[in-house]
Amino acid sequence: IALVALLGVFDFLRPNWGQVVKNGIPQVDALGNPKMDVLSMVSVIQMFMLLAGSLIIIFTKTDAKKIGSNEIFKSGMIALVAVFGISWMADTMFAVHTPMMKAALGDIVKEHPWTYAVMLLLISKFVNSQAAAISAFVPLALGIGVEPGVIVAFAAACYGYYILPTYPSDLATIQFDRSGTTHIGKFVINHSFILPGLIGVITSCIAGYFIAMAAGYL
Repeated sequence: IALVALLGVFDFLRPNWGQVVKNGIPQVDALGNPKMDVLSMVSVIQMFMLLAGSLIIIFTKTDAKKIGSNEIFKSGMIALVAVFGISWMADTMFAVHTPMMKAALGDIVKEHPWTYAVMLLLISKFVNSQAAAISAFVPLALGIGVEPGVIVAFAAACYGYYILPTYPSDLATIQFDRSGTTHIGKFVINHSFILPGLIGVITSCIAGYFIAMAAGYL
C-alpha cells in the first residue's frame, strides 16, 4: 500500500513513454515542464492487486480450481458486472436527457442551491456509484449555472447508495452478521444502514458548506 501511494505521489517513479505530443505539438504542464506520458495509477493499482493475488495463491498453496466455485468470488463478479452495467446505463441516460434535465432543474437549483445536494444524493442511488454520479451530474450542474463552490461543498452527497439495501457490500454485511442486528425492515427502506448513512452525509454537507464559506468559495 505504501509503495502504491508513493508511486501515486511521485509520478516520475512510474514508467513513461516520453513527452506527450498532441497534433504534432509537444505538451507541457502548467509550470512549463515537459508533460510525460506516464503509466496511469489505475494500471499500477491493477498490477499490484494481481501481483498480491498471485503471491497469495503461490505461498498459501491455495487450490486455484476452487476459487471460481467460491460463493464470495461469485458474488464479487456479479457485483462487478452489475456496477459497470449500471454506470454505463446511467451515463447513456444522462447523455440523452441532459437538455431536458437542464431545462427542468436549472431554475430550481439556481434559486435553491441546497437542492443540488438532494439531487446528487438521489442520482448516486440510481446509478449505485459515487464516481458515476459525480461524472454524470457535475457537468450538468455546471452547465445550468451551479456555483463551483456549491459543488465542492456538497461533494459528500454523492454517497447515496445506502438508501436502498441493494449494494453488494450491504447485502454481504447482512449475510455475515450472525447476531441478526443488521437487517432489512418490513418497509425495505427502514434498514440498518439508513440512519448512519443519512447522518454522515448530512453532517458532511453542512460541514462542507461552512468550510467552503470560510474559504471564500461561497
